Amino acid sequence: MSIVNTVARLFNRKAKKADDDTKPQILSREQHGISRRQLSDNALKVLYRLNNAGYQAYLVGGCVRDSMLGAHPKDFDVATSATPEQVNQLFRNSRLIGRRFKLVHVLFGREVIEVATFRTSPKEEHNSNQAKTGDTGMILRDNVYGTIGDDAMRRDFTINAMYYAVDDFTVRSYANGYEDAQNKLIRLMGDPETRYREDPVRMLRAIRFAGKLNFEIEHTTKAPIKMMAPLMEQIPAPRLFEEVLKLFLSGNALVTYRLLREYKLFGELFPLTEQCVADDEFAARFVEQTMINTDTRIQSGKSVTPYYFFAALLWPSLLRVQAEFAEQGLPPQPALHKAASRVIEQQLKRTSIPKRFTIPMKEIWDMQSRLERKKGKKASEAAESNRFRAAYDFVLLREQCGENLRGLGDWWTQYQETDEYKEVAANRKPEERHTKKRRPRRTDRGTPNGRQRSRNPES
Repeated sequence: MSIVNTVARLFNRKAKKADDDTKPQILSREQHGISRRQLSDNALKVLYRLNNAGYQAYLVGGCVRDSMLGAHPKDFDVATSATPEQVNQLFRNSRLIGRRFKLVHVLFGREVIEVATFRTSPKEEHNSNQAKTGDTGMILRDNVYGTIGDDAMRRDFTINAMYYAVDDFTVRSYANGYEDAQNKLIRLMGDPETRYREDPVRMLRAIRFAGKLNFEIEHTTKAPIKMMAPLMEQIPAPRLFEEVLKLFLSGNALVTYRLLREYKLFGELFPLTEQCVADDEFAARFVEQTMINTDTRIQSGKSVTPYYFFAALLWPSLLRVQAEFAEQGLPPQPALHKAASRVIEQQLKRTSIPKRFTIPMKEIWDMQSRLERKKGKKASEAAESNRFRAAYDFVLLREQCGENLRGLGDWWTQYQETDEYKEVAANRKPEERHTKKRRPRRTDRGTPNGRQRSRNPES
């Protein structure tokens, strides 16, 4: 066979695969198994109104995938043929957000339905206000609109390229997304290296889905991750803070942590902690136990505050830096305070941590020494603090990991049964919140609580 014929056959094979990917597999209600009872009533309202106004509209991504797998999604995203401006005009309870990726948030009390217009790949005629890519291939702006087929090819993973239609209750599955979901496989759409350069956070998302869904990462999808992990430095620190919360506060922290370390991504998020874990047995045990305790709380329906989680994750680094300052002659508490400032400052370069979390982190650390002083009125004074319970849990965590605190955890456990403690707890003042007059919100700031749920439709 000639080289020309071989090349022609390869080209035709790739062209056929591309055509197959853009042709959806239509799944009936009996096949996909999604019931409207699993779906948000407010999301359905959005779909119906868009459809009635003459626009195509579908639930898309994680809410379809998770519903199909029998889970109960918390967030519901909509993809539509309507432009952001048209959606905004159609819903009085909506706001336009984003510049890099224009979206609409439709607000129903505390529930936010995110609506994105079908995207397509930019062409030469599109200007930088519509589409822009950085020198490394990272997408900086993406506001070129297309069809549902175009949009499906722009999704990150095949298992997210599934669209639920409310008019006939079918699911349109692109690029074998349904088969991959059934086979528990995470596969990137397109060339993995190109897709990771477009948005390095996709590497974190691959790990998150693997941990959350107990899926395998397909070979070509995982192959470049270790090599490309340093691209995470391009991602703004505020965005990585949100990604950390998604990674670790969803009930799958331990398996996610181990995968992140396996693929050299954990050190990109927590470089100081990674250094400690790599050469310190106590640090490694402490971080793993933090993950175990986090999963246990979440799986039992309890909450985990971000400040406690970050305080625990940075504790080994804090001890190491505190020891360095102690060697320079600083007393323990000043050394602790100086170490806390340095550790947080270094961490902020990778993941931003809002001040409302860094302050209680320092308080938890500071209270570790206060809890060691139990004589006289010291116990009741420590118990008066709003951080007492978090600091007490922190003591228990330290003891779980083998730190000898001479029965400190047991002492405080018993103390909480005394009348003295019960009186202190009853009179404990509510946590004071620093309030200041706020400036009017810009319409692209996000949800009413000031935090935009997502600017990426690939959920």
